[in-house]
Amino acid sequence: MPTYSKLLKRLHEIKNHGWVKTHRVGNTGIGKTIEDLLGIKENNVPGPDAKMLELKSARKNAKSMLTLFTKSPLPPKANAAILKRFGYVVKKGRKELHTTLNAVSHNLLRGCIGLKIKVDRSRVEIITEKSEIIGYWDKSTLKSSFERKLPKLMYIKAESRGGGRHEEFWFNEAWLLQGFDFKNFLKLLAAGVILVDIRIGQYPNGKPHDHGTGFRIQPNQLELCFSNRKQVL
Repeated sequence: MPTYSKLLKRLHEIKNHGWVKTHRVGNTGIGKTIEDLLGIKENNVPGPDAKMLELKSARKNAKSMLTLFTKSPLPPKANAAILKRFGYVVKKGRKELHTTLNAVSHNLLRGCIGLKIKVDRSRVEIITEKSEIIGYWDKSTLKSSFERKLPKLMYIKAESRGGGRHEEFWFNEAWLLQGFDFKNFLKLLAAGVILVDIRIGQYPNGKPHDHGTGFRIQPNQLELCFSNRKQVL
């Protein structure tokens, strides 16, 4: 694995090289390609203070959002209650609920007014049209969840063109991100910049299964979640 200084040197070489063909077809192709070009096998790299930092990459023109972290809502069995009340029947009679929530307005669930996020004083809540609280996260829990997942980050961006096995990347921007800015995270959540994806299904025995209740953001806005942002490429 390269040292941090060698990593930065290699990033500049990759940028100057220009367009490179993807090393893998699909959404994960960008991550696989930059890892191969940097000569690393794991999704982390040595930081400037010798501590490890997470490596993430994104297409600048990507329409899909980036998951910051996943965390099921409280109280216990909240997902089961949400699924029972708002889920819809799919194959083999099982229920599921796949929906995206924001803090600006209620979403639509099968043509009806559905759910919304509310940023309260001490927690973040899931509320109905009538302001009934059906799930929540303590703010301290959200803060620690983000800090565990992304304590320090090397974030590499690329232009992309083409598609499938012919897709190409030009890795021409990178940021060293540190210091989770929780106040700004809450502001972005309240403004509808950060969204919450609910993905709940059922096992064959009827027990609910959380496929990952995720807090998500557009890739080009990820750096707004950090207090220390340094462009290194």
